[in-house]
Amino acid sequence: MLAGCESPAGSSTASRSPSTAAATRGAETGLAANNHASETGAQARPTDEPGKLAEGVTIREGDVVKISFPGAPKLDTTQQVRADGVVTLDVLGEVKVTGKSPTELEKFLSDMFSSQLVSNEVSVAIISSTFEVYVTGAVLRPGKISTTKPITAFQAIMEAGYDPVNSNLEKVVLIREVGRAKYTYIPLNLKLVLEGKETEPFYLKPSDTLQVPKKVTIF
Repeated sequence: MLAGCESPAGSSTASRSPSTAAATRGAETGLAANNHASETGAQARPTDEPGKLAEGVTIREGDVVKISFPGAPKLDTTQQVRADGVVTLDVLGEVKVTGKSPTELEKFLSDMFSSQLVSNEVSVAIISSTFEVYVTGAVLRPGKISTTKPITAFQAIMEAGYDPVNSNLEKVVLIREVGRAKYTYIPLNLKLVLEGKETEPFYLKPSDTLQVPKKVTIF
């Protein structure tokens, strides 16, 4: 399957929830409708097999991480990284963990707890990297897509059932949560992928939503 790519023409951010039809969330790749500057989404990970880590793997939104404190087991926690890249820890509160490798997060937390615990040893493991995206609109199987590996907008639409008669890939919209009750809307032209144009893949983030409009036929 071809990897999707895209250059966002321009994105807008709103503090309102997306429409009911788009309240589900999805992923995206493709080229911007009105701008030719290419943009790449989240980097593909060396491996996405649950329980297996490879050199260079970083924590991302949607991952389930286990954080253990051998010297203070009451602080141990296993939780899913939120869409804003945060987990909540006793004593520290909200902590941004995305973009860090497990080793880097261990060192960061060890430093943060150094003045509060007798033993500030910390162990971090990625338990699962399964996440969900959503595709809505003119596709054959709209709804949720669960994946354990990086997925582009184009791939998500193919998985949801591209309809050559009704799916308008030229005007796809990516809806991405950028904060609590705040969303950004990015127009994508994924028709370029079908046309064989050279593009860079745009990878989806957990809870992204893709809106695929219906083709308009003018008689």
